[in-house]
Amino acid sequence: MLAILPGRTQEIIKELLYSWGKEVLEQIEEVSTDLWIGYKNLVKELIPNAQVVADRFHIMTQINKELDKTRKREKRNIEDSIKKTKSQLGKKEYEKVLNGLKKSKYALLKNESNLNEEQKIKLVEVKEVSPTLKLMHELKEKIRIIFNETNDWLAGLFELGMWLSTAKDYFPVSQKIIIRWSDVVIAYFDNGTTSGVVEGINNKLKLIKRSGYGFRNFDNFRIRCLLNWNFNY
Repeated sequence: MLAILPGRTQEIIKELLYSWGKEVLEQIEEVSTDLWIGYKNLVKELIPNAQVVADRFHIMTQINKELDKTRKREKRNIEDSIKKTKSQLGKKEYEKVLNGLKKSKYALLKNESNLNEEQKIKLVEVKEVSPTLKLMHELKEKIRIIFNETNDWLAGLFELGMWLSTAKDYFPVSQKIIIRWSDVVIAYFDNGTTSGVVEGINNKLKLIKRSGYGFRNFDNFRIRCLLNWNFNY
């Protein structure tokens, strides 16, 4: 089933779910969502037999966001130090660090297995000049491997607990989010259910919206999107 709605309020989503009928809703076993409490509450209320599962890609997005924030802060601090330092020797040392940090965003944030040769070189450079970013990158890759390779909730609970104890000083925001949503995060490890397909559709919808330079109304936009996947409207 595919639905394109005019908003994400609980009322709009409820109306859609009610239209599916009680029989359909009672057959749903899992629902993968982003980390919004409204979705979780709706599932509990209207889809009683379903296990809510946190979408791993939203968790990784949060971790990458925190990693990138640290990267920007370190780069900004080094730039400030270069401006304030009068010693030429000191400036050279800071400039060496700055060169390692420059253009390092994608080397740090992309899956390490997907890096091209240039990005691999940059990753080595940034790790050499920043112990903090080195450790944060390794922690980011570690949790990605946990999601990829753990296939039962008990092992997932253990691995995630170990990761959280190490990451608390480097990913404090992400750690708190994962702990707050721990029940639905751990539920991922049973079946590996994600909303990755939906995210792919969302990206395509954004392209359709941009190519249309704005639609006169939501119905026209909805019809154009559904036609893209040969759906009736």
